[in-house]
Amino acid sequence: MTSEVNLAQLRALVAVADAGGFGAAAAELGVSQSAVSHAVAALERVLGAPVLHRSAPARPTPLGERILPHARTAVASAAAVRTIAAHHSGGLTGTVRLAAPTTVCQGLLPGLLRDWRAAHPRLTVRVFEGEDHELGVWLEAGTVDAAVLVDADPVPPGAVALGADSMHVLLRRDHPLAGEPAVDVADLEDDDFLLSEGGCERHIRDAYRRAGVRFAPRHRIRDLNTLIGMVHAGVGVSAIPALAQPMLPPDCVLVPIHPPTHRTLTLTGPSGRPWTPTVTGLLTTLHATHPTPTPGRGA
Repeated sequence: MTSEVNLAQLRALVAVADAGGFGAAAAELGVSQSAVSHAVAALERVLGAPVLHRSAPARPTPLGERILPHARTAVASAAAVRTIAAHHSGGLTGTVRLAAPTTVCQGLLPGLLRDWRAAHPRLTVRVFEGEDHELGVWLEAGTVDAAVLVDADPVPPGAVALGADSMHVLLRRDHPLAGEPAVDVADLEDDDFLLSEGGCERHIRDAYRRAGVRFAPRHRIRDLNTLIGMVHAGVGVSAIPALAQPMLPPDCVLVPIHPPTHRTLTLTGPSGRPWTPTVTGLLTTLHATHPTPTPGRGA
């Protein structure tokens, strides 16, 4: 009898590709490392060629890259079947992989996770933190099941608008402008400006452009925690989303920026394939518990 590709083999391939190694994939799947190795080896025997480079980290071969999207679809479809059956018998179960920007993970997701846990106690939501530009790529590639997208255009059908997250100036509490109700970007020309490269640059540039002020950042910082630490140390000032408030030390403050600028946040599933029942269930719960969410307002 000719061997055929089976779901366990595809699940092992996806797990190793995502985790970057056989040991991490085994922990993720709840099986032994040898079971994962055997499943991948069996898949390679069926296909007649390697699907993974046994490197550190493990990565797909050209053949593996080609079949990985189909493997993700098969694994997701099988999970959806199980979820539909579980939901039919009394509630959502399984795991949803959700991607979001750092500030959303800090300022918005904790409340949503609490509400989802109360509504679906048997459902697990795994959070993947990423940069704005990475989230849509992860979503469409099947690396995650849902994502909070920044300034989605167009907004996918069925998506939930989470509101507008306004940009604020980040200052030390002893800065002369820290007590103002709002800060005009023109008033920051004498300060060393620290630019966050996590996805907010175009919003900050837009504020400077509309104010007619030259934009000349002194430093470019990728990691938001590093940027906050530098402002805290007195190196300069910055502008970040209001949802970053929980990340600030006590002697740093956020002040609304003038002219006002904001980014929109949208929770959605993928546009190129059907949503899993778990994603649909989470968004339905969100509609019920947060009919008009407005993150970042009044922060």
